[in-house]
Amino acid sequence: MYACQTKEKYKEIDTHKNVFLTGKVIPDSHFLGDQKCKECHENEFKDWQGSHHDKAMQIADSASILANFNNQKFTSQGVTSTFYKKGKDFYVNTDGPDGKNHDYKIVYTFGVTPLQQYIVQFPDGHYQCLRTAWDSVKNKWFDLYPDFKVVHSEWLHWSRGGLNWNNMCADCHSTNVRKNYDVKTHSYNTKYAVINVNCEACHGPGQQHITDVEKLGNNYAATGSFQMTKETAPKELVDQCARCHMRREQFSKDFNFEGSLLDHYYPQLLQDRIYEADGQILDEVYVYGSFTQSKMYQNDVTCTNCHNPHSLKLKFDGNELCAQCHIPEKYDTPKHHFHQPNTASSKCINCHMTGKYYMGNDFRRDHSFRIPRPDLSVKYGTPNACSGCHKDKDDVWAAASFTKLFGAVDSIHYSEKLAPGITMEPNGHLGLIELMNEKHQPEIVRASAAKALSNYDVDGFIDEFTKLLNDESAIVRGASVDVLSLINNTDYTSYFLPLLEDPKRSIRIKAFFGLGTLDEAQVPKAYQESYQKVKDEFWTHVKANSDFVGTRVKKGDYYIKQGKLFEAIESYESALSIDNINNQIRINLATLYYNTQQFDKAETTYKKIIELEPEYGPVYYSIALLYAELNRVDDAISQLNKARKIMPNNIRVYYNLGLLYDKKQKYKQAEKTIIAGLKVDNTNESLLYVLAYIYAKSEQKDKAKNIAQRLIELYPNNQQYRTFISQL
Repeated sequence: MYACQTKEKYKEIDTHKNVFLTGKVIPDSHFLGDQKCKECHENEFKDWQGSHHDKAMQIADSASILANFNNQKFTSQGVTSTFYKKGKDFYVNTDGPDGKNHDYKIVYTFGVTPLQQYIVQFPDGHYQCLRTAWDSVKNKWFDLYPDFKVVHSEWLHWSRGGLNWNNMCADCHSTNVRKNYDVKTHSYNTKYAVINVNCEACHGPGQQHITDVEKLGNNYAATGSFQMTKETAPKELVDQCARCHMRREQFSKDFNFEGSLLDHYYPQLLQDRIYEADGQILDEVYVYGSFTQSKMYQNDVTCTNCHNPHSLKLKFDGNELCAQCHIPEKYDTPKHHFHQPNTASSKCINCHMTGKYYMGNDFRRDHSFRIPRPDLSVKYGTPNACSGCHKDKDDVWAAASFTKLFGAVDSIHYSEKLAPGITMEPNGHLGLIELMNEKHQPEIVRASAAKALSNYDVDGFIDEFTKLLNDESAIVRGASVDVLSLINNTDYTSYFLPLLEDPKRSIRIKAFFGLGTLDEAQVPKAYQESYQKVKDEFWTHVKANSDFVGTRVKKGDYYIKQGKLFEAIESYESALSIDNINNQIRINLATLYYNTQQFDKAETTYKKIIELEPEYGPVYYSIALLYAELNRVDDAISQLNKARKIMPNNIRVYYNLGLLYDKKQKYKQAEKTIIAGLKVDNTNESLLYVLAYIYAKSEQKDKAKNIAQRLIELYPNNQQYRTFISQL
């Protein structure tokens, strides 16, 4: 039913010329530079000059470098870096990818305040950002991650993927960037039109505009070719800024101003360890994911209502900024905020826009503009402005004080449904289902609720997810596709087919991935043309982003859907080649080795995981299953006992360990193991049945009957247990 509805919804797309975008690269010659813009837009140029956009990236020289390179030594996490000059050039001596110190020339500066980073050139077109940065406020060197030790072999080491300019930074710090990554040689030939974020990075290439102005003179009228103009709708403007001000995955080869945000990127949703359970910022997520949660965004407040679009500075100081919309007599008063006027505590932003430090010294505020909820902090451990400011008090005090001052909360905020679902509280899934179907809620919240629901039993909510494939929100459609794509069978492919004609490229590509279990010959004729076009989009996306570990894993996952396990192995091995200590990849790779009967490789891979993470319980469980398959029962028992110590609440460990003891005819140990498991979950069906089976084999028929009777009481619809007790 839903598939038909979706096809109907998108039928107008079949002839829409902009659905499948050209993907053409804009020649650098079309970008004329800020000096050309200055000729007519002098005031805007003055605002922009010296801004964070202007200083986003510069060639390293005595004018651009702010740091002290006069033979300065800085030591952190056991690594000593020396910053020095050689003639007009600037150098650093620090640890490289081999763990040894080398001399590196600084070629670019990155940013200006509150910190400035420095970039060095590596072979094969790689440019790397140093982990040691310059605090341009306190004028000192500092470690971006002072509490986080990273060894030279890790992906997060400054000389490797985690601080690679080409894929982590360039797209947002320069204009008209083409990454030009070659997966075969793991090399780059990255190009840009303008080194920094100039006028055309936001407004688009200026060539046609200048041609029209020169041709038409006083008769010139805007043609609509520019981005971010006064005519741009508020939410569209947010999307255009969000290209660089959000954490996201890229779906186009290069950004070329075609289409809209979701034709090029898909935003990071509100997920555990990245956002707080209620949607507040946690990891480095930038602004979009926060701001689109806010009532301000829902009511068409946009970036330029608060920020000068060219200088990026706030338009007003203090509470005057908020007073543009919020009546000062009502809100900028102790009767509202209960603090002394003209103090830090009386500033709107310190209650409604708390923040965190990132990159060591860069304080960034949460743009979700929320009312403090210390009551939710008590329940879910989320932060709140009250106890965040009153360091000597706890969340219980804050919740009681808030109620005393403002009364009980009289409306339901989406976080009251999102938080219990993300933290997997009992019945937390119920709030998620409500939330993802409430059309008045922010799109990113609804999409995040759908994603969070996948932490529960997906098979139990299939109808809920398939409905969302027809949702008017592209972000929600994308989240639902992602969840259903976790199921590697063809049961739901008919629902994905209409999404091959979705107006947003990122959603089309997600749908194609979801269709991976379908043989190309099985694609209905009505969708063959669209399928082939999206196939090209998918592989372009994969190829362009193959310098990311996640994309190489995605490629492997697609091959698994296709049943091409050896190709999947090759993709996972390729992912490990650029992130050699990623054990999640190793777990999946070992499983693939196991499934292709490459048992020696599987065992070696599991042992490597144990070497790297000896306290990672699941690997002992996995290698035990491998040994059991190879009939190395004693080895399997040994590994399961290790797993049991690390994961004492994992029922499957007890279940399999009990069966192995039974196989060795060690019935007492089998009994003790299963009983220990039942202390964790005393109604577990599998454990109870195994215990009854062990009693029956060891001639303890009365005990076997008692357990069988309990199974019948707990699971009266299972006829197998009645048969079992009758046989006893």
